[in-house]
Amino acid sequence: MPTLLTLEQIQEAQQAIQPYIHRTLLDHSSNLSALAGTEIYLKLENMQKTGSFKVRGAMNKALKLSEKEKKKGILAASAGNHAQGVAMAAARIGIPATIVMPENAPLAKVSATEGYGAQVILSGAVFDDAYQKAVEIQKETGATFIHAFDDLEVMAGQGTIGLEVFEELPEVDTVLVPIGGGGLIAGIAVALKSLKPSVRLIGVQAAGAASMAHALSMGRPEPLGQASTLADGIAVKRAGDLTFAAVRHYVDEMVTVEEEEISQAILLLMERTKTLAEGAGAVAVAAALQGKLDLKDQKTVLILSGGNIDVNFLAQIIERGLRRSGRTMACQLLLPDQPGNLEKVIELIAQERANIINIEHSRYDLSVPLRSARVHMLLETQSFEHQKRIIQRLEGAGYPLTVN
Repeated sequence: MPTLLTLEQIQEAQQAIQPYIHRTLLDHSSNLSALAGTEIYLKLENMQKTGSFKVRGAMNKALKLSEKEKKKGILAASAGNHAQGVAMAAARIGIPATIVMPENAPLAKVSATEGYGAQVILSGAVFDDAYQKAVEIQKETGATFIHAFDDLEVMAGQGTIGLEVFEELPEVDTVLVPIGGGGLIAGIAVALKSLKPSVRLIGVQAAGAASMAHALSMGRPEPLGQASTLADGIAVKRAGDLTFAAVRHYVDEMVTVEEEEISQAILLLMERTKTLAEGAGAVAVAAALQGKLDLKDQKTVLILSGGNIDVNFLAQIIERGLRRSGRTMACQLLLPDQPGNLEKVIELIAQERANIINIEHSRYDLSVPLRSARVHMLLETQSFEHQKRIIQRLEGAGYPLTVN
């Protein structure tokens, strides 16, 4: 059986990394509590240095290097957040770092990693592919490889979050933790279960990359055929050996969330709590608010593990969220190409107190009948009921509308 992490290792890590990290806020959210029907607290690791909890484990590992190891530098494979954590740790202690990232890693994370002074190499489609490339480089250079999750010192660093949660909320009942390879939940679980065995630990994975759930069902870590999810920070094909042992021993439940649920959680956090979370950071919120768990009358902590999200991707999530909630409507209608018709349509929309965000008027498209014009519009609306009234108003005036 793999060696399990101990509370003493986590407490040592807390002392070691304290000068280099933020002690992040544990914030009670009245908005989310009302939605979930329980007391919700957010552990805001999205506000951590580098925008993610990963710097905790990377810093703890880097601080334990010998002088000989420091001269050869450090190496890591990461989808982004671990990359930044390792790069920052290397910069703080003045050693070189090489980071292998998947080719589809968010540009913001690649740029941020390079900004800390690390050399970035892009290789493969997901973390596991980047990891294989890093192994090759490690054999060539002799640099110390800092694993993203399957390392006791890395796990100990991540476990310091559990110590902080208990110190600030000793009456905590349940903690929901995102899982990729398992380093975060392994560390938190060891810390909390050692201090308060009654605490309920729940791991949350994206359904498209549920490697730990798969490992638990198989009885051992086995690679998934693929790991595909918008939560790129937890897109891991294979759970770690050390993390699997800790999860099987300490974690009480596992739950998965779908892509749309993650997307909704990102948008909800922005609107209701003014908090920016990436996909991996939002999965615990998604699980808590989608009725997947019984959390009634419990003090529940949700770990927001990171906030490093690409702004272009964020714009897509916002647009999809607005469409899904009835607050924007894309539509088109075919008008007789005569003066005044477009003006009448705009006036009717204004009377219904909808706002035209974008409008496109075309008569020369070959798909448009002669003596007609097609109008495409994006409207800002209040709800689906509001949209229904707009459609009825236009159709009643002789302007049939098609919603895209």
